[in-house]
Amino acid sequence: MLTMASIKKIEGKNGVSYKITVSCGYDVKGKKLIETATFKPDAGLTPKKMEKAAQDFAHEFESRVKSGAAMDGRKVTLQVFADRWIEEYAKPKLQPGTVKKYREELEDKILPAIGHYKLSEIKPHTVNAFFLSLTKDGARKDGKAGGYSKGSITKTRNVLSSILRTATEWEIIDRNPCDKVRIQAESTADKLKFFTPEQAAAFLQYIEQPYTVRVGGHTRIDDTGTPYTVGDYEITKNMQEQIKLLFNLAIYTGLRKGELLALKWSDIDFQNNVVQVSKAVTLVDGKQVCKTPKTKSSYRTVSFPRFLAARLKALQLAELQQRFQFGQDWQGDDWVFIQENGKMMSYSTPYESFQDAIRRYNDGRVPEQQLPLIPFHGLRHTSATLLIASRQDVKTISSRLGHAQTSTTMNIYAHALKDSDRKAADALENLLSKEA
Repeated sequence: MLTMASIKKIEGKNGVSYKITVSCGYDVKGKKLIETATFKPDAGLTPKKMEKAAQDFAHEFESRVKSGAAMDGRKVTLQVFADRWIEEYAKPKLQPGTVKKYREELEDKILPAIGHYKLSEIKPHTVNAFFLSLTKDGARKDGKAGGYSKGSITKTRNVLSSILRTATEWEIIDRNPCDKVRIQAESTADKLKFFTPEQAAAFLQYIEQPYTVRVGGHTRIDDTGTPYTVGDYEITKNMQEQIKLLFNLAIYTGLRKGELLALKWSDIDFQNNVVQVSKAVTLVDGKQVCKTPKTKSSYRTVSFPRFLAARLKALQLAELQQRFQFGQDWQGDDWVFIQENGKMMSYSTPYESFQDAIRRYNDGRVPEQQLPLIPFHGLRHTSATLLIASRQDVKTISSRLGHAQTSTTMNIYAHALKDSDRKAADALENLLSKEA
């Protein structure tokens, strides 16, 4: 049985024993880390059988070291364990995009600060001091003034806690020091960007109207190769129908951008006016990848208004005609939102088209009449806040958004829920005062 462990025979007064040494990487200073064990065979064995027993023990011990079972938290640094955690825990269990984000958190924040600590040396006060350092000016890797936000530090804590929790499960340390440290994250509701009901209505009305594009004078070349000059002129254009429907579905269903881009015509039930959400598009190393959702709650059926059904059917027919014209050059796979040749719509198109529409709307309007320049994801927040304003129950809203728990919805939209609750109380007061 082959083993990479070092086996040293020791003969003493108490008989024969073997010292087993296994390398388990290097620390941040390049120092080699080793794990050792002593094996004492049965004195009644022959020398040959003693060596065989020692080799068997060494092989088993090496396997335990490599798997983490025999690692000693007093010797192994966070850096060494984090590398093993990525390979043996994160890669087999997490999405590639998630693993990439975890690596970035480790390399940018965690390991430079506390990677040299032995696992047993990481105490709650060590973790707390590390989190506090991230709030200080100069902590940011991007060089921006001030420290990281509490929300960003919470993400860092989640990565560190996951690693140390695995260390406890592998019995390398007794307890997770992150359990004793709490980060009071900033309220997500304070950062939400969305349209008010009036703004949402104005936006949806605006995108249905033609708009004018001014083109500056320039030189052209005619069929004979002779150049000529064209003066300034204007072009009247209409937004693509699929872009209009993309915006409408984002507001009326609350689907995420990745979920919208992943829609196929087979996901749309025109008889019941619902969409089946079973996949989402994300970027992995710059490439669009369609994958199944991370949680069961993301698999869901979401209704949309009847008036959108007719427009979606018309879009489907138009794309079938487009497919016929392209013939063999068609590269589509039944996607709802597409590029000219049928391929899935580019991941950046929803955001870019949305920003262009808002800028055109705001052009020439006074500031108080302009729309806020919110991100595309703001349309999902708009959908949620509109539902809250219309007095829909939290369970229904949570289900439409694909949240695993209603508490998630309540935490994210706490301010909107409070406003809705206040309006309900005011309505009761007005009603009862009239009765009195």
